Amino acid sequence: MSALLTAGHRVRRLWWRARKPQTFGVKVLLLHPEDPDRVLAVRHSYIDHDRWGLPGGRCRPWRESAHAAARREVREELDLRISGELWELATAQSTLEGKRDTITLLAGTAAAPTVRTSIELRDARWTRTDLSDLPPGDPVSRWLRRALAVPRA
Repeated sequence: MSALLTAGHRVRRLWWRARKPQTFGVKVLLLHPEDPDRVLAVRHSYIDHDRWGLPGGRCRPWRESAHAAARREVREELDLRISGELWELATAQSTLEGKRDTITLLAGTAAAPTVRTSIELRDARWTRTDLSDLPPGDPVSRWLRRALAVPRA
């Protein structure tokens, strides 16, 4: 099934390169509910299989806020709820995949430590904020690094 997701994503990227649509997305830095010095890192099944990053996905701003999209994506990808408020870390523009993407980077605390990955994810694990729990040499997304670089109150 991940091969089907990968193929679908490749077709979508070709369309993005040809049409250059304006899209919106969210990425979420999830803090561990019992240890705020641990965050959730994920590896997707359909793109960048080996790169550790953040959960997230598409936001439809005409239908939902970035905060609502973040909660939905975390629930869909990880079967997790976010406890309390989300806070915005940054908003950035990206053209890496051919589209004109506005990405909102948010942070929040998971309601529980138990994670169940969906078909979209290859792996998910709680790691220290210095990422020392990840396998040495594994690539880490710029979004995860950027989220960790933002000072937390």
